[in-house]
Amino acid sequence: MFSNKENINILTALLVEHGVTRVVVCPGSRNAAIAHNLSRVRQITCYAVTDERSAGFYALGMAQHRYEPVAVCVTSGTALLNLAPAVAEARYQQIPLVVISADRSPAWINQQDGQTLEQPNALGQWVSKAVSLPEPLDAEQRWHCNRLVNEALTACKRYGGRPVHINVPVSEPLFCFDVNRLPQERSIRVIEAVEDVAACKAFEEKLWAARRPLVVVGQLHADEAYQVRLSVEEICKDVPVLYECTSLSPDYTTGDAASGKATGPLNINEVLSRIERETTDVSPDYILYIGGTLISKRLKQYLRQIHRAETWTVNRGGHVYDTFMTLSGVVDGRPAYVLQYICKVLREKKEQGTLTFDSGYQQCWSAAIDAGKASTKNAATGYSQLSAVKAFFEQLPTDRPYYLHAGNSMSIRLVNLFARSYVWCNRGVNGIDGSLSTAAGFSLVAGCDVFCIIGDLSFFYDQNALWPTLNRNLKVLLLNNHSGGIFNTLEGLEDSDTCRQLVKAQHQLSAECACRQYGLTYLSAHNANELKAGLMAFLDRSNQQPVVFEVFTDSDADTAAWQNYHRQT
Repeated sequence: MFSNKENINILTALLVEHGVTRVVVCPGSRNAAIAHNLSRVRQITCYAVTDERSAGFYALGMAQHRYEPVAVCVTSGTALLNLAPAVAEARYQQIPLVVISADRSPAWINQQDGQTLEQPNALGQWVSKAVSLPEPLDAEQRWHCNRLVNEALTACKRYGGRPVHINVPVSEPLFCFDVNRLPQERSIRVIEAVEDVAACKAFEEKLWAARRPLVVVGQLHADEAYQVRLSVEEICKDVPVLYECTSLSPDYTTGDAASGKATGPLNINEVLSRIERETTDVSPDYILYIGGTLISKRLKQYLRQIHRAETWTVNRGGHVYDTFMTLSGVVDGRPAYVLQYICKVLREKKEQGTLTFDSGYQQCWSAAIDAGKASTKNAATGYSQLSAVKAFFEQLPTDRPYYLHAGNSMSIRLVNLFARSYVWCNRGVNGIDGSLSTAAGFSLVAGCDVFCIIGDLSFFYDQNALWPTLNRNLKVLLLNNHSGGIFNTLEGLEDSDTCRQLVKAQHQLSAECACRQYGLTYLSAHNANELKAGLMAFLDRSNQQPVVFEVFTDSDADTAAWQNYHRQT
């Protein structure tokens, strides 16, 4: 039996029609009828998460797995506001996230009644569509309710994915479940136009007129990263391509496999160091920037100094992202489509002998990129977070299927040096607040191991991610140097006498007690020998519980290892 609330039944029916199969549900009385309905639909699987902020990131992680809409349902009041960080991240990652908030009757808003606030449009600019459903009393109001839900769910799937907000006022009495079946609801579909890249004449003319083009790949959805890397394999023979672990899988960006060139993760600092030492001008005159944000601050700084370069960006939605301050044009389309078209024209021009790119420029960048790939292999690190991450990738079997998530700040920078596969990371707004919850949510829908490499502040801030029942496939490598390690790399900050307490947030916490409480396997290491032994147990496929491997290091030693590594390379 279903609720007797008509707006809830319309919403439930349309969630099924639009293919929403997973919903993260937070406890509450006002949203209880929604939760009841969702649990009665065989096409929908519900996941209970108590902390709303964590729940939002759980849903985000699930949506990352297949880039299909996932909903998160909360009760009224401040519960909704706790979703704001995950919603903001979903917006900048272009993730299809559906926020469903139960609400009080509009008559009682701002009347000093419990758990009431102005929920319609509470998530503001972070959602692409916000609707507040009526409680239908006649046919026209039913039509209105149907249309609003359709508008939100179609907006959620546009341009690869966007967060949307559906607010559901529910008047008392709340709990009457006497409806036999859900209504047959009209489902409105929106089909995106096919992108005709060949029609982008201005973009084409500038590219083929360039002598020294450069392709920069930012963060991509995992499925698009796979498609893009196939084109990059061909393009990089004639045009230098810079990428990171969140944009392409390093294993597949090796250029000509028969050439014997170095393979592996790309150290962009080493690439730029070599380029900046060149006596001749090898700066690009044309930059094609695809994808989202970049990890490397140095790369952004370098490209912002190339004032004479013409920059074009490709993204779904045609957004003006002037990251390098030289933007000339925007292509509204899928990066994979654009690169496939470039490959086609590139082959034609090479066959015709009309390609005019500077071969010396390409050779110089190619040599620097090869050096950047080789530089991570023999780095001397000592015992540190750097050595822990390096050892993890060295011991991780290359034939083992897995997914890898990284926390922000120092964690993603360390992972970016050694990762051999695509890495998920909340780089939309780069917050540390939901990295663990995102990986945990992802692990609930993934069919193999999900590794999460994360720093201590991010872990402890988000430890409610461990509260729900987790699958055995979640494995967390916790890098604990008892402070925010990223702050040690900021020049001049050490001069502040309040830095350690107020900025680095020094602490003496350990994850052991939390792991015991939540029923997780706990491992730890304090030196190189314990690290080696711990990694063997951590990577053991026979683990019957989620695992947290806490690697304790010294913050000053971590900073020295990081600085020494970059001096070596």
